[in-house]
Amino acid sequence: MLKGKSALVTGSTSGIGLAIARALAAAGANLTINGFGDKAAIENERAGLEKEFGVKALYSPADMSKPAEIAAMIRGAEQAFGALDILVNNAGIQHVAPIEEFPIEKWDQMIAINLCAAFHTIRTAVPGMKARKWGRIVNTASAHSLVASPFKSAYVTAKHGLAGLTKTVALEVATFGITANCISPGYVWTALVEKQIPDTMKARGLTAEQVKRDVLLAAQPTKEFVTVDEVAALAVYLCSDAAKSITGANLSIDGGWTAA
Repeated sequence: MLKGKSALVTGSTSGIGLAIARALAAAGANLTINGFGDKAAIENERAGLEKEFGVKALYSPADMSKPAEIAAMIRGAEQAFGALDILVNNAGIQHVAPIEEFPIEKWDQMIAINLCAAFHTIRTAVPGMKARKWGRIVNTASAHSLVASPFKSAYVTAKHGLAGLTKTVALEVATFGITANCISPGYVWTALVEKQIPDTMKARGLTAEQVKRDVLLAAQPTKEFVTVDEVAALAVYLCSDAAKSITGANLSIDGGWTAA
């Protein structure tokens, strides 16, 4: 379906991003993956993509809080594959704390990685997409792009901003064969979610099981975590020709969380 296309997925060395990268590779796209982690584990994933799916895969260690590194990563993907057709902005971090205790440096870091990074990737990638009259931009937002939760001021702010950025970009590129959409998952069982449990326990005075049941899944009517493969399948669909008329959308995949 995507054979011959080139995709870049930020924050793709684990979790949702890695699942999206694997799904795009399964559809035939060459890939640039990005993120932090153990070097040997990342190389194993990169090589595994090539071996399993018969595509070319590169790794970029670009820091998503540094605009110059982001721009260099985009240009590197264009040079390596001749084009960058698909851009998935998935990199994200989390910190949970009451507003009056929220560290300023954490706020700045989260806005930079969860929101500003998408601005920097998109502004660098769009000229090439416009020249080729084809492109797909998919931003991993969150149910928190639509609703708020306590103790997540930076995350909710960034995800609301990402939804607005997506809509604006979609309007600007609508006549160039480019789509821009958000995917807004509910709680997906990933390392990012698992790591926020201790902070939420502290902030709310709850046990780990209470956090899962009464905080994380309280708003999801299905009472089940969304899977990374479900999110990845939606991302691949948005990159297909069948989805060419879907743009500027914020697509919930949240077990009914935002239906209320």
